Amino acid sequence: MRRKNLLVSFLSLSLSLSLIGCTSEETKSDTDKKDKDEKESAIDPFDHSKKYEISGMTFRFGDPPPAKSPGLDMINEKFNVDFKPEIIPQGDYAEKSSAIVASGSMPDLVGFQANDTRFYQWAKEGAFLPLDDYLKHYPTLSKIPEHVYDAFKVNGKIYGIPRYSNEYPLVPIIRKDWLDNLGLEVPTSYEELEDVAVAFTKNDPDKNGKNDTYGLAIGENINPNFNMGAYWDFGAWYHKNEDGDFIPGMISEGRKDLIEFFANLYKEGAMTKDFAVLNWADTNNEFYSGKAGIFVGGVSGMSEDYMSGLLSIHPEAKFVALPPFKAPDGSQGFTMGSGNSGILALNAKLADDEGEIYRALEIVDAGKTFYPREERNPQNQDFDWMWGKEGTGYNMEGDQPVRVPNFSSDGLAPSTYFLDNREHVPSDAKIRYADDYKLAEMKDLVNSLQDMFESNEMYINPVNGVISQTDQEKGTDLMQFLMNEQAKMIAGQRPVSDWDKLVDEYLQRGGAAIIKETNQGIKDKGYEDLQWK
Repeated sequence: MRRKNLLVSFLSLSLSLSLIGCTSEETKSDTDKKDKDEKESAIDPFDHSKKYEISGMTFRFGDPPPAKSPGLDMINEKFNVDFKPEIIPQGDYAEKSSAIVASGSMPDLVGFQANDTRFYQWAKEGAFLPLDDYLKHYPTLSKIPEHVYDAFKVNGKIYGIPRYSNEYPLVPIIRKDWLDNLGLEVPTSYEELEDVAVAFTKNDPDKNGKNDTYGLAIGENINPNFNMGAYWDFGAWYHKNEDGDFIPGMISEGRKDLIEFFANLYKEGAMTKDFAVLNWADTNNEFYSGKAGIFVGGVSGMSEDYMSGLLSIHPEAKFVALPPFKAPDGSQGFTMGSGNSGILALNAKLADDEGEIYRALEIVDAGKTFYPREERNPQNQDFDWMWGKEGTGYNMEGDQPVRVPNFSSDGLAPSTYFLDNREHVPSDAKIRYADDYKLAEMKDLVNSLQDMFESNEMYINPVNGVISQTDQEKGTDLMQFLMNEQAKMIAGQRPVSDWDKLVDEYLQRGGAAIIKETNQGIKDKGYEDLQWK
């Protein structure tokens, strides 16, 4: 009986302790939540009562703006800060920014060019602030897609803000008037594209009676690469090896198919003969002077001057974008761009003052704000402020604002001084890239490119933001080695039948380690199967 009572007492005690434990855990949880809520409510992210000095550095293509100006004053007044941006010419940025960091004077905001491995290295070393808990407060930063932020995660945390770049790649375009002159259809496979390129070379597509045209304009480093989908894209990690690991497109079967395609064109004289020594400007000239009939185009960054030059000598010229080809594995779609053209990180030392973090991010968010075309006018006070006020920074011409000539050189507007001053276009903005062009032919081409992208799936490259130590050490040399050897195959100086030997050489020189390390990075991101969007 006594034993039974002891057992009951023990169970009662255990239950009581268990209940006390539960109550204690619940109380602790409630307390933590309350503390968190109080902490969150204690700091208004947009409270400007305290003035901060916020420093930053980034790169800029072109001349830096003046250190003192009306535009900088407007930022300081609006955000109650003493903003000290150091804007360094792009060509000097890597060296100068490294020297600044090495001196121990890393600014609050640090810009990087796309794929700058220093960002990932320094983030791993704890130099930057994880941003996950802050981004939700900002209208622009909070709407950047998760798959874009994924590229800036280190150990599962976001350490960088992307500088906007649309996700549409450069893709092949073709002279539609030449196709029509020869009674040819828009090609839908590499076999048909090869036939068209040869016809452009041998059948006088411009009907001038001269043997002065050819098919495909291409330059050094086999650029552009003329992939007609992720399957053939040397930059996409799309194919897998026999172990189930992703491999670089440069050594894939798709790339081999493409090199054979180029080799056939080279034999026929249907691509740029001296491609191995032709720079990008010269390659553009081959197409826009009317010599070649196949090149590349994109929805942004196209040169209306180049297009006007071609139309001045060939006013009949028309263009059409080539849709992606159906690959041997049944896939069909181009590789999606990374969605960034640079990175902005925050110094980890900002963690000492959360108010300064909020102020710094508010400035970053303002610099990236997107204004729809119909809201770019003096009636929109935020836009008017961003462009330095009507009559000073810009003037309205019709219904569109036009910057004054000294807009940047005199630093007339705040937009000049944001470290990231490229608008981040929301995915639901429904913009038409053709609106950025004036030339009717350019508008038509860009509209056709955008329609094509929007009607096809795009492959999400799993290596965006994945860093391999071996790739950092050997990747550039290895890529150049592959490019040179593949150029030899195109020119007939090495047989394409050597492909497997070339792949083995790559693996033995360090490629195997790159594949192993990269696949570990891909797994760490949680990326397993091929993903399309």
